[in-house]
Amino acid sequence: MQTTHTSPKKYARLGGILYLINIVFGFFAIAYVESKIMVGNDPAATANNIIAHNFLYRLGIVAHIIILLTNVPLALIFYRLFRIVNKNATLLVIFFTLVGTAIESGNLLNQFEPLLLLRNGLPAGSFNREQIHESVYTLLRLKTVGFHLSLVFYGFYGLSAGYLIFRSAFLPKVIGIFLAIGGLCYITYSFTSFLVPKFAASLVPYIQIPSGLAELTFCLWLLIAGVNSKKWKEQEQTAIS
Repeated sequence: MQTTHTSPKKYARLGGILYLINIVFGFFAIAYVESKIMVGNDPAATANNIIAHNFLYRLGIVAHIIILLTNVPLALIFYRLFRIVNKNATLLVIFFTLVGTAIESGNLLNQFEPLLLLRNGLPAGSFNREQIHESVYTLLRLKTVGFHLSLVFYGFYGLSAGYLIFRSAFLPKVIGIFLAIGGLCYITYSFTSFLVPKFAASLVPYIQIPSGLAELTFCLWLLIAGVNSKKWKEQEQTAIS
């Protein structure tokens, strides 16, 4: 019985589409929506923004769910593409991706709970409006801490994926170098935010630019060029033999 196999280029381009969805929705949920809602050191203004932009806030949650969903098929696609390079390193990519995704998924509760507090309030006599605002603000700060924790795992994903790309024969090595640098940026920022939060805030532009460009470059290469199918098949034969 003859079986059909999806070409590596098709896997790569599907991965590029999912990666692009991840990046666009991630920018919307994590950067745009948060900039419209969070007001530094002002719990009341932050809570009022959630009330005033309730639908936008909910859209941000939905967008965040979508980017987490894309991580699962992306992990499978990476396995299909890179297992011929180094199976153990490929499994690390998958594990780091899925652990980071699990942390982010659980962290969404901290983003959703403010809606319950601001809509339903708390039992009479428990807390006043100011305390509710403080609770909402604390939950959103916890969400940020959880996101920084997930970045540790995404950073190691970047290092592992960068290594695989560099060792592959079917993708440009420079993309692997860029992705590894982006991973180091994520790791550096995350641990700095845990140890010296004020200093970490000053690092944001220097972290976002290289890591963002690295992931966007990888995404667009997968989407437009895919992989060199001939070299992928040659490397597959080498791995089998």
